[in-house]
Amino acid sequence: MSLDKSVVNVSFLEVKVWRGKDDGELVSYQVPGRENQTVLDVVSEIQRSHEPSLAYRYACRVGVCGSCAMTVNGMPKWTCRTHVKKVMDDGVLTIEPLRNLPRIKDLVCDLSPFIDTWQQAGAPFCGTKTRHEAPANIDPESKARKAADAGLQCINCAVCYSACDVVSWNKDYIGPAGLNRAWTLVNDARHGERQSTFDKAFGSGGCGSCHSQGNCTRHCPIGLSPSESIAGLKKSALFGLPKV
Repeated sequence: MSLDKSVVNVSFLEVKVWRGKDDGELVSYQVPGRENQTVLDVVSEIQRSHEPSLAYRYACRVGVCGSCAMTVNGMPKWTCRTHVKKVMDDGVLTIEPLRNLPRIKDLVCDLSPFIDTWQQAGAPFCGTKTRHEAPANIDPESKARKAADAGLQCINCAVCYSACDVVSWNKDYIGPAGLNRAWTLVNDARHGERQSTFDKAFGSGGCGSCHSQGNCTRHCPIGLSPSESIAGLKKSALFGLPKV
């Protein structure tokens, strides 16, 4: 039987993975170390070679969908884009589900509380035009349009929600992603419920609860700044809705 050349003369990684639900525990595994290995590669190796029942999520594997987000050595990350050699801590890799969300099994969380924050923030888009009318003429260089565009690329991976310390102790807090979405709508001239969205975003559990610690911006995998969006909402409370 031929040997897998990729694992000959390589060291083994010590990996601790959360197994079970809230009352679960960290279980240790040894996984062959490989060049350019990602954390998702490690999880897949454990599932294939050690624990066929290990539950985890992934889809694209190339940093587009965000479904593989997990807590890696205490930090929320997209595991498909996180290289092991950059996050190893004293030779140990600890992988857990995202914080601030109910645990279903192993590395899988229930995203329902996170998704519900969009409704709480007044985040659904409400257009004022019908399909029979010409689209609104929006100046792409306007201040409001640029502010909206800055936060539009959020794909709801929940990394910022997991990173937020306020969410961890205040379950009524909308959180960074929902408020970032609200800010894009407040600046969108096509949105017919701008005032309503702002009222919800600044209501109970809204942007006034943010402590401006910046963890959401620090950990966003695509470089968005929910902190800046939330600051914009707070400023609007003093100076009124942005001119669109």
